Amino acid sequence: MVEYFLQGGKFMWPILIAGIAGIAFSMERLYHLFKSDINIDDFAHNITSTLKESGVEAAKQKCEEVTGPVRNLFMAALERVRLGASEAEKAIEARGTIEMANLEKNMAWITFFINTAPMLGFLGTVVGMIGAFNDIKEANDISPAVVAGGISIALLTTAFGLIVAVILQLFQNVALNMIEGHVLKMEQGSQELVETLVDLEREGQLKS
Repeated sequence: MVEYFLQGGKFMWPILIAGIAGIAFSMERLYHLFKSDINIDDFAHNITSTLKESGVEAAKQKCEEVTGPVRNLFMAALERVRLGASEAEKAIEARGTIEMANLEKNMAWITFFINTAPMLGFLGTVVGMIGAFNDIKEANDISPAVVAGGISIALLTTAFGLIVAVILQLFQNVALNMIEGHVLKMEQGSQELVETLVDLEREGQLKS
């Protein structure tokens, strides 16, 4: 593999850099997403039960025990619940926009490197083909022996660029799937919290 890499010429290096950078951004996203993952059923049940039994401040303390976008939505609602359930719901909607942006942070960079790696590969191949045709011109001979080596080397950049893109695409798909899971959890959790706040407010049992 190292031999093929070195044979590919100077365009292999920017492709390698693109691959390393793309993997770095992918690892950052996956680490963040894995770290923020929680069991939404247990968390929502825990917070709403605490809210009913011990009040808002106790529920806030429970929220502090975890991290992630769902927790941030709950905290935003609980911070505004003194103004009523409707204000808490608005706080969830506002915070949801911020959490979505946080979840998708750096995803654009991963897409950029997925697109850039094969384009660099194609560019390297085109430059290599130009060199191969120059060899034909200089040798004044179109026999396969003259150009086979140059064309083979030129095609290595395309192959390497596509390999990098496929690897990064795999990481991106995993990250996107996890983001969808987080979004679903945010929707489920916020709906359960809002319903609980509305019920408690209606019954006059919303304790601070």
